[in-house]
Amino acid sequence: MGKFHGHAYPGLFLFCNGLYQAIVIFSDSLQSLCPPKKKGRWARLWKLSYEGLLKIVAGSLLVVYVNNCIEGGIILMDRELPPRFLYSKEWQHLTMFTLLILMGCVDVMSKNMLPQRCVVLEKGALALSFYELLLLMVSHAKGSSGIELQVHSLLILVVLLLLLVLTVELWAPEMFQPWMMETLLILVLGSWLIQAGFILYRPVSGYPWDDDDMNDLMFVTTFFCWHVMCDALCLFGIYGFSYFWHRCYYSSLKMMGSKEAPYHKSTPEPLYRLLQEIEQPEKEDQAPLLAKSSPRDKA
Repeated sequence: MGKFHGHAYPGLFLFCNGLYQAIVIFSDSLQSLCPPKKKGRWARLWKLSYEGLLKIVAGSLLVVYVNNCIEGGIILMDRELPPRFLYSKEWQHLTMFTLLILMGCVDVMSKNMLPQRCVVLEKGALALSFYELLLLMVSHAKGSSGIELQVHSLLILVVLLLLLVLTVELWAPEMFQPWMMETLLILVLGSWLIQAGFILYRPVSGYPWDDDDMNDLMFVTTFFCWHVMCDALCLFGIYGFSYFWHRCYYSSLKMMGSKEAPYHKSTPEPLYRLLQEIEQPEKEDQAPLLAKSSPRDKA
């Protein structure tokens, strides 16, 4: 597991999961403006927890990958006397990926099996998994030094910050700001995990990083800061694109709604109230005009 693919694959999954979560935030906000979907044969497919299913599939594939990295399969203890534990880091990776599978199972159960979705259960399982992940990461970095220690320390920092945000979401699961911070930290965790694979196993220069060189240690932190800025810009780009798409879609929906009656039924409540407030002054202005013109009609 201590190879390039062992860091790149989980990092790629986390980064894609962060992108998916960023898109979902705006898709939920746009759902009120969309016309109601017709109920058909495939209506249930749209209600499936694809994120939970993806976590289960990705976690299972990573578990198989860890087991195949060890010749003869991963075992817990040897047969010598006294017996000793083997493959400590591989077992830690296996535990991390098992947590990913359990998180996916909780998501599927909450969204597709329970009578009503329980957001607190999902957030609680996610926070508990990251509590355990933090313990595993701290223990995982104990045998490291130099560049490897610096890389894992920054990973631990991201996990710790993410854990604090998830703890806040247990009491405020519907707040927008913690969800944004969670998405950004997941993006940073995924992209930095990919970068860790390049730093430790496939340096771009073709030469390994020097643990005794202070410049290399400083540039590890510099690259991490660049990742934070780039991920923040990526998140800003997603929301900027979604905002302009929302404006274009809203304007087109408003023009279509003036021509076809069915779209007036799908008008969001705040917009409907605003239209009522605009129509009422118009009616009040028209009433005096009719009253003044009535004597002329009689004459």
